[in-house]
Amino acid sequence: MRHLKVILVILVALAIIILAVQNNQAMTTTIQFRIDPIFFPEKRIAGVSIYQVVVVAFLLGVLLTGVYGMVERFRLKKRIKMLTKELQVKDQELNSLRNLPITYDDFDSAGKDSSRGS
Repeated sequence: MRHLKVILVILVALAIIILAVQNNQAMTTTIQFRIDPIFFPEKRIAGVSIYQVVVVAFLLGVLLTGVYGMVERFRLKKRIKMLTKELQVKDQELNSLRNLPITYDDFDSAGKDSSRGS
């Protein structure tokens, strides 16, 4: 399985390199961003290449995915702690029931104690 992951990573890296080389001219073109919010004056950002936009978008995706993963991990850790405490309570209850003394009270159908020898 490890070898399959390495081969897959190599193929993805190779595909990225091929795409970057073949689209070099298109990706190096510069574009201009215009930010036009409602309450602020218009701003323009010029001289940004498409490569920069792609890298920023990729890193933003990695960052957001990482934050989501961390939130999910903390949520699952909290759930594990809660379930562990619940398991400990149930184990204590089970141990207390196991340690109860065994008693016999033999009663006949009339409700009298048959062990007294009436």
